[in-house]
Amino acid sequence: MSNADQLPYGWSAVPVSLKAFLSTTSAKSTAPFAASSAPEPTSELSTTIRSFAQKELPEQVFNHSLRVYTYGIALVTQHLSHLLTPTFAETLYLTCLLHDLGCTPKNLRATKMSFEWWGALEGLRELRDVGAEKDQAEGVFEAIVRHQDLGETGNITALGAVLQVVTIFDNVGHFAELFAKETIESVTSAHPRKGWSGCFSETIKQEIGSKPWCHSTHIENFAEDVAGNKLMQPY
Repeated sequence: MSNADQLPYGWSAVPVSLKAFLSTTSAKSTAPFAASSAPEPTSELSTTIRSFAQKELPEQVFNHSLRVYTYGIALVTQHLSHLLTPTFAETLYLTCLLHDLGCTPKNLRATKMSFEWWGALEGLRELRDVGAEKDQAEGVFEAIVRHQDLGETGNITALGAVLQVVTIFDNVGHFAELFAKETIESVTSAHPRKGWSGCFSETIKQEIGSKPWCHSTHIENFAEDVAGNKLMQPY
């Protein structure tokens, strides 16, 4: 599928199987990618949501959000360039900024819903309040709701699939062949991890402990795999 065939805001359908989604990628295309090569969008919408996210998110979560955006731009630039439409980068940015809104200490306590659902709802409300386009706001919502919805059957939006790949990469270290060591060094220098693996694994344990029905239980050994992320241990 070419750039011209892509629907705005990442709404094109792709396989939910990440193996299938990434089947056309090759480690041969992986090259160093500087964090500065993925500048943050500067539209009024983007800067407003950035300010909101920075206010609402603990520093470790905010830095994680910026890392996954940068990894996302590296991924689509080097491996999935057909996704690079005029609306994709900004929508990915908004999605990354808001995707873990539901896992802050305040929001984990605010609801019995799984953190992805609560965060997606809060993000959608904020996007609507600041005047985001309906399709863009709902695209962000859809991707956040499904960003831990791993599986082998059915489809997901292209935006959602990219978000899954880069969050799994930053959290667990999978798909390392798609990102150069120099890319990790540049991104973690720009947006330091500051003990993210331990921080997020504890958050997962807290959510599962207080909400044993939550969607985080869908991923086997999730907290343990996050805590044991060997790829990111040096950073």
